[in-house]
Amino acid sequence: MTRGRFITVSDRMQSGYRYRLDAPMGQDFAPDFQPALTPAQMLEMGVFEGRYCNDCRDELPAAWFAGAKIAERADPALNFFGVKSRQPLRVWREKGWIHGPDPRGWFQWYCRYFMGRRLPDIDAIQIKRWRAFSRHAGQVRAHCVPGDIFCRPRQRQALLQWAHDPFI
Repeated sequence: MTRGRFITVSDRMQSGYRYRLDAPMGQDFAPDFQPALTPAQMLEMGVFEGRYCNDCRDELPAAWFAGAKIAERADPALNFFGVKSRQPLRVWREKGWIHGPDPRGWFQWYCRYFMGRRLPDIDAIQIKRWRAFSRHAGQVRAHCVPGDIFCRPRQRQALLQWAHDPFI
């Protein structure tokens, strides 16, 4: 993706949304935002039961889908930890967890941010949410024996889906 390039979105949830890439892909992140995984790594490891980005492929880099676990129907077995670890988008909307021009939530924001889109107000909200999510890593550390990666699989899957290291 080229800095200064515009991306126009046309998928099931958004049509005609346009944004500019203001940073090089995967670079110039806010100092307090240091994700452990790239979107491509997350998709390859298995997130969102294989159903997250099916109709977004034209917007995102094709290379992200080379090894991605994608399915027509949600399949918890595709998640890295083999468990269901998400709520319906309706719940996210009801709880006020959808911010700005990203109707699919945090991961959509992260994909666009990783590609180079910068929206300072929205970025600040999402980075704050990402930082707060790290509390789950503390719970895993407190309740699991080091090396037992299948202890608390739902929390580990959630950490993975928020680009935190699930193998802590």
